[in-house]
Amino acid sequence: MNQDKMHLVNKIFNNETIRTVWDKEEEKYFISVVDIVRVLTNSQEPRKYWNWLKSKILKEENFETSSITRQLKLKAQDGKYRLTDVVDIEGMFRIIESVPSKNAEPVKLWLAKLGSERIDEVFDPSIAAQRSIDLYRAKGYEEKWITKRIQRSS
Repeated sequence: MNQDKMHLVNKIFNNETIRTVWDKEEEKYFISVVDIVRVLTNSQEPRKYWNWLKSKILKEENFETSSITRQLKLKAQDGKYRLTDVVDIEGMFRIIESVPSKNAEPVKLWLAKLGSERIDEVFDPSIAAQRSIDLYRAKGYEEKWITKRIQRSS
């Protein structure tokens, strides 16, 4: 997977940032596993929980994580880029099923909403344009700047 063909798109779930990468070549999202584990478990050490999950539950279920995970460099909280386990949406659902959590269903609904939004944008690109405009406004950009940016990308 060519990291240059990636577009980082952080998503927010219940005020938690989930690092998400859009792969232009494969046309799908890859999501940080430890971010999802943190949301599911409310763990202060989601990386340790993920390592435990890989070594215990997934092996007991005869499930090979390397078949669905890969590593990409994602920006960490300290601003440095580090290799991080990521999975696509299908793999994420598989992991969610393995984590006992009351947050599992809301996360599934959130992921389904992300997918639905992208499908809608394929059929109607104006939805993507409006989403971009709304995002720029929320970030405080001036209307003049937004207009130039949208015209330049069309």
